[in-house]
Amino acid sequence: MKKYETVVVLSCANDEETTAALLAKFKDLIAKNGTVESVEEWGKRKLAYPINDETEGYYTLINFSCENDFPAELDRVYKITDGVLRTLIIAKGE
Repeated sequence: MKKYETVVVLSCANDEETTAALLAKFKDLIAKNGTVESVEEWGKRKLAYPINDETEGYYTLINFSCENDFPAELDRVYKITDGVLRTLIIAKGE
């Protein structure tokens, strides 16, 4: 298993319940395909530039380990989920 980290920026147009549900969905998906090591919710932050006319996003960092083929599936799920502004998945060096 390889270690990864992902940063998810969710829309602030979502209410708190929707944001919590989206994060739970992503954490459950990662847990089913690997191991969630840590989750850091950074909260609302100002974006460097507007994305879809929004100037703030809700940031979350998730560290996890999984097989090499899972990050592509996670990225696919991010792209088809409403309310996700930006994502980044990085393989960590060991």
